[in-house]
Amino acid sequence: MPTQIQKELKLIVENHLQFIYPEVDSTELADRLIDIMGLDAHCQKPLDHESAWDEDDVFLITYGDSIQEENDRPLRTLLKFYNAELKTVINGIHILPFFPYSSDDGFSVIDYVQVNDSLGEWEDIEAIARSCNLMSDLVVNHCSSRSRWFDNFKQRKDPGQSYFFEASPDDDLSMVVRPRTSPLLREVETLDGKKYVWCTFSHDQVDLDFSNPEVLCEIVRIIHFYLDKGVRTFRLDAVAFVWKELGHPSIHHPKTHEIVRLVRTLIEHHTPKAILITETNVPNHENLSYFGNANEAHAVYNFSLPPLVLHAMITGNSQHLKRWQMCMPPAQHGTFYFNFLASHDGIGLRPAEGLLDDDDIGTVVRTMQNFGGRISWRTAANGENKPYEINITFFDAMQGTEHGEDQHQIARFLCAHAIMVSLEGVPALYIHSLLATNNYHEGVMLSSQNRSINRYKWEYNDLMEKLNDERTHHGKVFREMKRLLALRCRQPAFHPNATQFTLHLGDQIFGFWRQSPRRDQSIFCIHNISNEKITIPLTSINLISLDNWTDLVSEKVFSDLSEDLVLEPYQFVWLTNKI
Repeated sequence: MPTQIQKELKLIVENHLQFIYPEVDSTELADRLIDIMGLDAHCQKPLDHESAWDEDDVFLITYGDSIQEENDRPLRTLLKFYNAELKTVINGIHILPFFPYSSDDGFSVIDYVQVNDSLGEWEDIEAIARSCNLMSDLVVNHCSSRSRWFDNFKQRKDPGQSYFFEASPDDDLSMVVRPRTSPLLREVETLDGKKYVWCTFSHDQVDLDFSNPEVLCEIVRIIHFYLDKGVRTFRLDAVAFVWKELGHPSIHHPKTHEIVRLVRTLIEHHTPKAILITETNVPNHENLSYFGNANEAHAVYNFSLPPLVLHAMITGNSQHLKRWQMCMPPAQHGTFYFNFLASHDGIGLRPAEGLLDDDDIGTVVRTMQNFGGRISWRTAANGENKPYEINITFFDAMQGTEHGEDQHQIARFLCAHAIMVSLEGVPALYIHSLLATNNYHEGVMLSSQNRSINRYKWEYNDLMEKLNDERTHHGKVFREMKRLLALRCRQPAFHPNATQFTLHLGDQIFGFWRQSPRRDQSIFCIHNISNEKITIPLTSINLISLDNWTDLVSEKVFSDLSEDLVLEPYQFVWLTNKI
C-alpha cells in the first residue's frame, strides 16, 4: 500500500511529465521513474525549504588526478591529501568527471557508470564519499561519440538509436545560441544512411535528445546509481542546453527548467539532504532563473563573481562589483549561491554581459594576455567572434594591475579570495588556486587546448615539499588560505544565507556587512582592492559603539571608534562584535 508521501510524489511527478511530454502517458512514465529511483519502496519526505548547509560548508574543486603519486591510484592520493591537509577546513569535494572519456578532460563521457581506470575504482569514490560531501558531475546535455549509445545510434539499434538530437543543414538554425565557434551539426553515416546530429560543444560531444522519454529514464537510472555510491551533491553540467527545438534559441527552454524541477523532486525524495547545482555559464539574470521559485536548483554557480572580482582587482575600482552586488537578490530560503573565482574551465565573460561594457572587458582581456593568459572565443548571433572566457590560473591573474606587474601578487590574490569566502553563499576553491599554481603553458602546447593552462598535474612529493617550504609562494598562499577558511567556519555571520548589505566606503574599497540568522553576530568585511594605502574613519562604518569590535584576520581590537582604520594595499579586515 503506497504511503501518503508516495501518493503525493506520484502526483508531483505526473505534473512535471505532463508539461514535458504532453502526448505521453504521464501516469505510466511516472511509475517507471519512481521505480527506477527505488521510490516505490524507499521514499522520504523532502526538507520544506530548509537549509541543509551552514557556515562550515566549503568545497574543493579538483580532477581526480590533479595530485599524483607513484604506485598509487590518483583517487587514493587525493583522499590522502585531503585527510592530511584539508579535512578540518573543507568538507566537500567536487571531483570533476571521473568516468571513461574521449575528450574535453572528462566532459565527453563514454560510460556514465564506470570509473576511469587511470583514476581508480568505485571503492575509491565511495571512500571519498564517506569522508566528505561528494559532488559529482551529471553531464546531461551530451555524451561521447565513442559511447555505446552513439555506436548503437549508428548501428540503428537500442539502446541509443533514438537518443541523439537530429537536424538538417537546411533547417533554420540561426537562432541557436552557441558557446563555441565549431559547426553545430555533424554528419554521420548510419545503417539508415546519412544523418546530422546536434553538437553544442564539439563534434565528439553529441547532444542527447530529451524529447525521447527513454533518455530521461537513462539519466534517472544514472542518478540513482550515483546516490547509491555516496554522491550527495549533483552538478548539472551545461544543463541550459538540454532541450532543443527548431526555431528556438535552444537555451533555457521552459522544458529544460521543468526537467530540473523533476530531477530535484526525484533526488530529494530519495535523499532529502542531497543538493542540486546548475552550471549555466550565461548572463546573470539568465543564471538566476534556475532557482525557479525555490523549486529548481538548490544552488546556482555565481558566474558573474569571477570576472567582476578580476576587473576590480586589476583596476582598483569596485564600482561595477558593488553595483552588481546591490542588484543581487538574497537567495531564497532553501537555496544558496555557489561562489568561486576559478575552475577547471576559464573565467567566463558571458556572465559579465550587461555588468561590464566592452571597454571594461577589453581592459581585462588585454591585462590577462599580458600575464600569460589565453582567450577562448564564441560566435555571437551576428556572426561576430567575441571573447567567451579567459584561460589563466587565478594566481597568475593577480600578478599586477592594468598598468603591469608589481610586488603585490600574493596580497592581491588573498584579498580576492577573502571577498569570495565571506560573501553570501557557499565558497568553492579550485585546487590550483588553493595551491597557487602558475600557468601551465607546456600543457597548452601538448594539448592544443587553452584550458590546459589551469590543469597542471602535481606530483605528490614535489607538491608537499613546496607547501612545507615557507619561502615558496605555494606554501605562503596555502597556509594563509587554510587560516582564512578556519576563521570562516567558526562565524555564524558567514552562514550561506546570513543577511548581507553593501557598504559605501569609496571606489577603492569593497565592503559589506553580514549578520547571522539569529542576529547574534555581525561582521563588517572591508577589502582594500587598490595598490594604495587607504584610511577610513571607523565612524563611517556605522559600528555600534556599545560593542567591542575585533578584526578576525589580525586579531586587533578596536576599542576607540573615533580612530581610523588604515589598510595597506590589498589588506582586508573582518570586523566582528562576537569572537
